[in-house]
Amino acid sequence: MKSFSESYKDAGVDVTAGYKAVELMKQHVARTMTSGVLSGIGGFGGLFELDITNIKKPVLVSGTDGVGTKLKIAFLMDKHDTVGIDCVAMCVNDIICCGARPQFFLDYIAVGKNYPEKVARIVSGIADGCVQADCALIGGETAEMPGFYPVDEYDLAGFSVGVVDKDKILKPETQKAGDIMIGIKSSGVHSNGFSLVRKVFAVTEANLSRYETSLGSTLGEALLTPTKIYVKPIMNLLDVCNVKAISHITGGGFYENMPRSLPDGISVKIERASVDVLPIFKLIQETGNIPERDMFNTFNMGVGMTVVVDKNDVDKAIASIKASGEEAYVLGELTDSDEGVIIC
Repeated sequence: MKSFSESYKDAGVDVTAGYKAVELMKQHVARTMTSGVLSGIGGFGGLFELDITNIKKPVLVSGTDGVGTKLKIAFLMDKHDTVGIDCVAMCVNDIICCGARPQFFLDYIAVGKNYPEKVARIVSGIADGCVQADCALIGGETAEMPGFYPVDEYDLAGFSVGVVDKDKILKPETQKAGDIMIGIKSSGVHSNGFSLVRKVFAVTEANLSRYETSLGSTLGEALLTPTKIYVKPIMNLLDVCNVKAISHITGGGFYENMPRSLPDGISVKIERASVDVLPIFKLIQETGNIPERDMFNTFNMGVGMTVVVDKNDVDKAIASIKASGEEAYVLGELTDSDEGVIIC
């Protein structure tokens, strides 16, 4: 006999909708399966056999995050098949900053009402992100919470686990003055700063559907562009180049994130003209009349990730990143200073 409670349904929780959502998402989960997966979805835990071939001292690295108020844009546009990519990206892009390769991902979806087709669309995006990150979606949780979330809204979070050989963990302390910071292009706003974005544009269905010539798309399409996942280009780069440090440029922009990977007494000097600022940030700044310092302290400004290498490795590093299909360029140079980030 299948589980069913009329009383629970009357309280707003339909367990049969949960079963249907699981059935609909199975096809998406299947796309992410890797050789290490030992269990299917539906159990109490996801089983994963770690392949430590050629890894002498395996160290597990974990990362967790959500999508934040970018979800409000998805609600207004009724588009739910890309925010899952954002969720995966925010986790795996952190993991790779120490040189680890993501292995698996789990999600948590909390809904006001379980619409199985909508949940399946969310999971389809999560699966897309896992495929891009070459990691498996081995489990998750969908919680129906009537009275806590509006019936048409949800929250989305997740976490990922990666592995790195202890001897290959990046060593930011080896950075020195004269080393070069390379910027890797972002796809847009990614998943940070959306509280400010929503205030600037006073977002509604109407203005999200407005075509912006400078963006080559509607405002909503530009804002909902998924966060870029950098796993494959970074893994390829680590195979060919001595990378000293990596920073994921998230909330807090340049000023908060770059110093996280810099040793004491070392700063990065960036020429403002060298930053390839994307059109969406120019529109945000002009519309909201936002000081440039605040822009660089809130958004990625077109740089989703940075890597630091010796100046003699710059050409090789940029060539590797470009061979992986990403755009990269010299962003700045490290200098003896305690200022952290110097934009001049």
